[in-house]
Amino acid sequence: MKTAVKIILVTGGNRGIGLELVRHLATLGHTLILSARDEHKGEKAVSQLKQQGLSVEFLPLDVSNEKSIQEAATVFKKNYGHLDVLINNAGILHGNASTLTVSKDTMEEHMATNFYGPLLLVQAMLPLLKKSADARIINFTTGMASLSNPGSGTAAYRLSKIALNGLTAILSADLRGTDIKVNSLDPGWVQTGMGGSSAPKSVAEGADTAVWLATADNIPTGKFFRSRKQVEW
Repeated sequence: MKTAVKIILVTGGNRGIGLELVRHLATLGHTLILSARDEHKGEKAVSQLKQQGLSVEFLPLDVSNEKSIQEAATVFKKNYGHLDVLINNAGILHGNASTLTVSKDTMEEHMATNFYGPLLLVQAMLPLLKKSADARIINFTTGMASLSNPGSGTAAYRLSKIALNGLTAILSADLRGTDIKVNSLDPGWVQTGMGGSSAPKSVAEGADTAVWLATADNIPTGKFFRSRKQVEW
């Protein structure tokens, strides 16, 4: 039986894991909306994917800007009518200061992109997600946000992703009784601009769990995954 075509929005989709996600999911036949805050880079990525015969469109979106989120939601509603899968991939990691020295400005910068952005985007897209019979919200976090095995340093990034994991758990509870499932995933240490060339995982390997969460039948909700397996928060 042919899998139903899903309308999927990927934030930060112009490079790294996000770009691989868009490419892979579009190759499976789904309709992909690639979002990025840099319009030139986003349009360039979409153009390259379209040249490969893939169904991909561009949506300008800066997840750290509430006005941009609202404008994107308005455009999305007009162009697509509903949303099946929201993949909150966009994120930043700047500096490695610990909790002992991290500045408020650095914390606020990371929270704006890594936590408030996904929260506000979910709220803006919720009416469109509710129109799907099998909606999913997928949040990219990190093993660095583990509460069961915490590490030191890089406090702003870790804490913003801990907050995003908390959002996953609470949002899944708030959406109980709906057709919307919410999960977090740790892609691992991946060969991206953030992870560096010495990372052990390819971008395809880093994207794999998100592809699975977006397309597999009967996935759970309110969980944290790594390599397609549930792990402790």
